Amino acid sequence: MAVGDVSMPQMHVVQGVKIGSAEAYVRYPNRRDLVIFEFSQGTNVAGVFTQNAFCAAPVHVSKKHLEMGNPRYLIINTGNANAGTGQLGMENAKATCFKLAEIAQVEPFEILPFSTGVIGEQLPMERLLGGLQPALDSVKDNAWVDAATGIMTTDTTPKGASEQFELDGVTYTMTGISKGAGMIRPNMATMLGFVATDAPVSRELVQQLLNTAVNVSFNRITIDGDTSTNDSCIFAATGQAGGIEMTSEADPRYVILLDVLIRVMKRLAQLIVRDGEGATKFMTVAVEGGADTQECCDIAYSIAHSPLVKTAFFASDPNWGRILAAIGYAGVKDLDVEKIQVWLDDVQICRDGGAATDYTEEAGARVMSQSEITIHVDLGRGQAKDTVYTCDLSYDYVKINADYRS
Repeated sequence: MAVGDVSMPQMHVVQGVKIGSAEAYVRYPNRRDLVIFEFSQGTNVAGVFTQNAFCAAPVHVSKKHLEMGNPRYLIINTGNANAGTGQLGMENAKATCFKLAEIAQVEPFEILPFSTGVIGEQLPMERLLGGLQPALDSVKDNAWVDAATGIMTTDTTPKGASEQFELDGVTYTMTGISKGAGMIRPNMATMLGFVATDAPVSRELVQQLLNTAVNVSFNRITIDGDTSTNDSCIFAATGQAGGIEMTSEADPRYVILLDVLIRVMKRLAQLIVRDGEGATKFMTVAVEGGADTQECCDIAYSIAHSPLVKTAFFASDPNWGRILAAIGYAGVKDLDVEKIQVWLDDVQICRDGGAATDYTEEAGARVMSQSEITIHVDLGRGQAKDTVYTCDLSYDYVKINADYRS
């Protein structure tokens, strides 16, 4: 069961975006597992993808197609990752694009394919291709919730975020969905994420906005430290709500748009952590006082990845020595441990590298029993800071992943 508020908000319609879905029986019967996004002509699209060397066939195809121009359609299947599938997997990804292009009467490079699910199995192409027409026939502008449901794998809840905002007197919308609950340590984005706005933004600026927002959202989460073969995040700007196209970060509207995008993407990223496989705790690891951002991230991820830290939080055991150990082996050079301060929420557990004299086991246990906890670390060596979001490691995580293919 997910941690905290994971409710789906009102998903505002983005002008220029339509969504359809179908039950194609890619892996499981009687559920939506095939989703199509349709973008209006002139939509500018950007993407970021996994850095896993074993990246999936659809990742290869999507990256190539994006280089060739703006896509008109996205096609997403769940239940099968089409990763580790060799040349046949590549041909199947391309065949999916060719078939949808034929139906929709666009060029194949105007289709971006995405897959998620089991690695190492070939797509059931007859069923997949058979679902394209029904999905395309169902497209409508208010189907974001259906799409969020249709891309789920081990997720227990659909994930969405949506905001409306104003630029120069014009009201615009930013809406997005994501999926992911395990194999989460993005090295670019998230497992799958799709965000769109109807604000007018140039293609170059769309990519810049996406890169900036990803680095403070999807690139700051971890559940189990595993980077997926299929990580992909797409940001599209249709421009259909009107206004003058934004082409430079010097445009005063840029900061407002970026703030909205970051909020939406942070929400989508944190929803993934809140729905981590078997999670019972949502943990914020905030590190400050670093010499640079990289060492703050190194230490935050060292804490967030540690199985010993994560299992202690699952047990509500204030075994805070595990946090100090994780800080110590993070690889930060010339770290002066006597300057380090550590808190669990408002309870200081470490002062100047040793146990805080006023710390009590009861105070630590009180914080550890909460479902949402902040681990705050001050390195005392600079002005840099950064934050990573993670969850605990429970019995259910092992059960879910042991039974994943059954």
